[in-house]
Amino acid sequence: MSKPALVLSLLLGGAVLTSCASAPSNQMTSDLAAMPAGTTAAKAEEVASVPRQRSQLIKKAAMTVIVDSVDKSVDSVSQIIKKHQGDLINLQEKQPEEDNARHTASIQMRVPQNLLDTSLDELGKLGTVQNRNITAEDVGSQLVDFQARLINLRATESNLQKIMDRAGSVRDVLSVAKELSNVRESIEQINAQLKSLQNQVAYSTITLNLEATVSSSNQGRTLGVQIQETWNKSTHSLGDFTVGLLRLGIWLMVYSPFLLAIAAGVYGFKRWRRSNIRHTAQTVPESGREN
Repeated sequence: MSKPALVLSLLLGGAVLTSCASAPSNQMTSDLAAMPAGTTAAKAEEVASVPRQRSQLIKKAAMTVIVDSVDKSVDSVSQIIKKHQGDLINLQEKQPEEDNARHTASIQMRVPQNLLDTSLDELGKLGTVQNRNITAEDVGSQLVDFQARLINLRATESNLQKIMDRAGSVRDVLSVAKELSNVRESIEQINAQLKSLQNQVAYSTITLNLEATVSSSNQGRTLGVQIQETWNKSTHSLGDFTVGLLRLGIWLMVYSPFLLAIAAGVYGFKRWRRSNIRHTAQTVPESGREN
């Protein structure tokens, strides 16, 4: 930059400072109008200074394992989660209710991403792995965007705070305070989203499905237990049949007047029809004799 241009810049800067000192209220209004452009420039500088990191991946894995005992495997899974400093999110266990049904369990857990492969290997040793898959989503660009937006909003917050400190009238203070509140609310929201993404990157989710090798409904039951179960089912069936007959009897008693009326109507119609046929039969021969 040449010397005359440098002198001109210094003179302009002094004029701006003088106007700020003489008219704080007007300067506050002009700062509000000009702030987005300055903030955008600050954002560009800060975004340029943010280094591009390696891929930030959200990993999710699913696995189905056939095991000899679901109960023992669930205990082993709990030990693996504790060993790797993970978290148990959900556990759904289904006992077999019918013959030839398998004992199953579904477990959802979170483990540190750097221990995902190790955890899957240990879970696979519980039995026979039927299927296994891993999915990954790169959220690096979203993380950089959130970080840049936070830098921008914090710079805006700082500028608004400076403007409010030198604001003159109550109206100006209230206006800046409202804008400052909106900016801080946006900072909290974006910060929460950023932490959520970072947490999902740091911890991977595993969905493990356990299935017993054979049906456990009849396993380990003695002859006496099976006879007792058969007796209970038969007595329960007899009770249901008896209750059904009682209910049918109550329904018949309630509707008996209507049933009797219908029966009387049918009976009267049949008698009338028989008498009509008999009368017709007697009339036909008498007509024949007259001829």
